[in-house]
Amino acid sequence: MEKVAKKNILFIGYNFSPELTGIGKYSGEMMHWLAAQGHHCTVLTAYPYYPYWKVQEPYRKNRFWYKKEVENLPSGGKLTVVRCPMYVPTNPSGAKRMLLDTSFSTAAFAVVFTKLFQKKYDWVISIAPSFQFGLLGVFYKKLKGAKHLHHIQDLQIEAAQDLGLIKSPTLLKMLYGTERFIFKHTDIVSSISDGMMERIEKKANKPLLFFPNWTDTTSFYPLENTNELKKQFRLKADDWVVLYSGAIGEKQGLEAILHAAAALKTKQNIQFVICGTGPYKEKLIAMTKEMNLTNIHFLPLQPMDAFNAFLNMADLHLVIQKEKASDLVMPSKLTTILAVGGLALVTANSNASLHKLIAKYGMGILVDAENQEALNRGILQAFEDTNTSKMTDAARAYAQQFLAIENIMTSFENQL
Repeated sequence: MEKVAKKNILFIGYNFSPELTGIGKYSGEMMHWLAAQGHHCTVLTAYPYYPYWKVQEPYRKNRFWYKKEVENLPSGGKLTVVRCPMYVPTNPSGAKRMLLDTSFSTAAFAVVFTKLFQKKYDWVISIAPSFQFGLLGVFYKKLKGAKHLHHIQDLQIEAAQDLGLIKSPTLLKMLYGTERFIFKHTDIVSSISDGMMERIEKKANKPLLFFPNWTDTTSFYPLENTNELKKQFRLKADDWVVLYSGAIGEKQGLEAILHAAAALKTKQNIQFVICGTGPYKEKLIAMTKEMNLTNIHFLPLQPMDAFNAFLNMADLHLVIQKEKASDLVMPSKLTTILAVGGLALVTANSNASLHKLIAKYGMGILVDAENQEALNRGILQAFEDTNTSKMTDAARAYAQQFLAIENIMTSFENQL
């Protein structure tokens, strides 16, 4: 196999390691992988804040200024991380998120400007969200002649519009216009799912690169005797655990879990676990108390060294999205659920790409989005079905074939 020439790569995105969930997890693993192959990588990012919505220790004392971290790899590669200050809202609204995006863009621009007078990067990779980071990539490309790849993890403008976070037609027109400018002047646009790529292609008017999220199938794998694992997390061995693990925000529609718990409370073995953090968590806890639910447990985000065991102890994994978001985002939590051979219940309507993917490979239970009765029936169906091994085996097989990080990143490296 022909060796890939070593590149100088500039990455721009505010989510990065050591964030354990969401986009930061994938961006961190991507750039560490490229550096491990011998590439020289510079990362412009923020201080870790997601999903807590506050800068985490031990970074808090530096959060108002820039900080550089340098790692030299045995391969000869190098990873330089420049952390930029930015505004982080405690309770993110549409306007506050725009301020967050703009504050990082401003801080990162100052660094990009200094890079104009240094050795040229071969590639600039910008990550959306925020879509506006693509402007920084185009700016550097135009002035230094680098190649630019704009990777879309989340259709940010559509999501904000559909979920009612941005309602001004004038503002939306300006945002979409800016996005079209980025698409026109970048070299490659990539995204993570068929449904998202179909929507982006219509706007971008150019072919896209399929660059899916991955999972580490060697670190996440099925375990035996999962009932005993439940005791590690303060549950009973004979509990039948329904788990939601991930960011806790409004766009997921997680209050549906509480209503499902209320509807199924007579099934005493069924216990619901909501794990993670986010701006909506306190509201869910308050609602649980108001509804007098004793079959719901809230747990903090689990450390990485315990996460494989934690996912394996669940009998059913919930992947819940609102109807309008079902083709705008590909849930990052799903890749890891598939890797451990978990039984997933996914809320997605039949026209959504996520629904088509799950149905094609027979690797989960599908119910209509934002349909409480369907969700309740889906959970009960999984509880009463004594033979779900065909679905769980299919989930693990799909992860090994299509989601292994080594396969995906090798293909991506060849594109560079």
